This record gives sequence, structure tokens and C-alpha cells, in this order.
Amino acid sequence: MRQRLAILDDYQGVAYDYASWDQLAADGIDVTVFSEPFADEEDLVQALREFSAIVAMRERTPFPASTIHQLPKLKLLVTTGMANPSIDIDAAKEQGITVCGTGGSATAAPELTWALLLAAARNLQFEGNAMRAGRLQSTVGFELAGKTLGILGLGKIGSKVAGYAQAFGMDVIAWSPNLREETAAAAGVRKVSKDALFREADVVSVHVRLSDRSRGVVGEEELRLLGPNGLLVNTARGPLVDGDALLRGLNEGWLGGAALDVYDVEPLPADHPLLDAPRTVLTPHLGYVTAESYTRYYGEAFEDVRAWAQGNPVRVL
Repeated sequence: MRQRLAILDDYQGVAYDYASWDQLAADGIDVTVFSEPFADEEDLVQALREFSAIVAMRERTPFPASTIHQLPKLKLLVTTGMANPSIDIDAAKEQGITVCGTGGSATAAPELTWALLLAAARNLQFEGNAMRAGRLQSTVGFELAGKTLGILGLGKIGSKVAGYAQAFGMDVIAWSPNLREETAAAAGVRKVSKDALFREADVVSVHVRLSDRSRGVVGEEELRLLGPNGLLVNTARGPLVDGDALLRGLNEGWLGGAALDVYDVEPLPADHPLLDAPRTVLTPHLGYVTAESYTRYYGEAFEDVRAWAQGNPVRVL
């Protein structure tokens, strides 16, 4: 009996550009690509109930226990990346579903972080739109040299961002719950308390992993410490920041600005109030959307599916 594989959330229609999915036909696997997000859980279950294998792109489509339990034919779930908090791994294990991952890019997210930071510092998104409307030089930006960058989470991504900041002549400070003095020192960074991070920094960039403990780690108190001249950059996960407090800070003027690639709800609805908030640079979760990332994501997802079909799964989570 032939198996059915679903490749989800291929918004750009590029899945076949980065892996030879047609080759799976020789393994008895028929491939269907879904290019639009599902409206809700019921829509997802209705579409995927006959599939035995699924490739999920990051966290674009979540797989909580309630969804997994309604997919009795599912035997393989592949996520791009080696961690995905939107998949209930325990529920998958209980149902006998193999969950596999892929590698990823070490530079895609840090580079986008820096692009957003520069764009916000010089008001590039606003000024570009203003120029197209016939207006010139209506805002005044700021230089990064001599400013202080606060990094919330000094892991692989945060450490790379720290290196970029140092190249631009910035002082770098960092905080995370488990950050050690020697780790900070090795990155050329000064470890500070959480309050000090937001009080001292001109720009704070968020790089902690989303969990129940870290959800809302940046709230109104922290944003007020960052202040009316401060800039928040978030390329990690939307729920790390209190969205209501962020909107109030922007609209009421007690937060200087925000450069965001991630949101509480993705894709961001067309009527979301953030789209009308002042002093923002907004991008649609582009942190991992590069040719290099997709080559590895789709290439290794293809390998995961083929290895599973041949009875020898790899990169099992």
C-alpha cells in the first residue's frame, strides 16, 4: 500500500526547488504540498487525516496533543530544525509516531536581526515608504557606535549578534536566567541583571527559547525601563514579549520603537493593530527564510522521510 506525505506551509512554492520529492515515488510515497495555512484545527484534521507522513516548516502549523490524537494514520512527523515547541512530542510518542528534525543555518537569524536593528535605527522602512509618497527626510535616525546593546539570551544566535555589535563599536551587555559569567566574558560581553539590561541598553535584542517559563519574559516593566528612546528587536518568538504592553508602549510613546520578525499569531492578520503602530519595522518571520536554510531544511527533511520509509529513521527527536 502506498503512503501519503504532506509538505505543509510552503507559502513561497519552493519545496520542490530544494529537494527531489518526486524520487519518493520509488519508495511508495505520494507527495502533496500545501501552500496555505489551515484555518483552524478542524480544517487541518480534515485535510490531513489520510496522510501517514507530514513535513512541518518550523512552527507555522502546531501539532498539540488534540491534533495528533485526531490523525490516527500519522506515522512520521518531520520538523525543520532540531526543536519545535509547537509539537507535543510526548503525545506523538504515545501514538507511535516517529518525530524527526533537520539541521539549520547558524547565520540566517543573526543576520536578519542585524538587518532589522539597522533598519529601525535609521527608520528605513518608514523613510522608504515616505520617499515613494514624495516626502524626503522626515525623521532623524541614530548611530550605533557608542550605544549599548542588551542581549536577552546569549546562546548561539545571541553570541553572533554580540559579535556584530562589537564590530559596530557598541558596548554589549547580556542577561538570561542561566547565563554564567565565564560564558559572557568569552563572548566579550558584560553580564548584568535583567533590570539592568533594560535600564542600561539603548537597544535590546531577544534571543531566548520560548517555553512556559520564558513566555512573557519581556513585559511592561521591562519595556518601560527601556524607555522612550529605546528600541526592542525580537527575532526569536512573539510570545516572549507581552504584546498588549508592547502596543501600549508604542502608541502611548513610552517605548521608542520595535523591530519585529515574530508575532503571537502568524501569519499576522491583516487587521492586527501592530500594522498601524508607530515606530515599527515589521517583517513576516523571515529569520530562517534563506536559500541556505531551505537547502538544509528541505534536503534533510527529504532524507528523514526516505530513511523512515526504508526502516532506518534518522535525526529522531
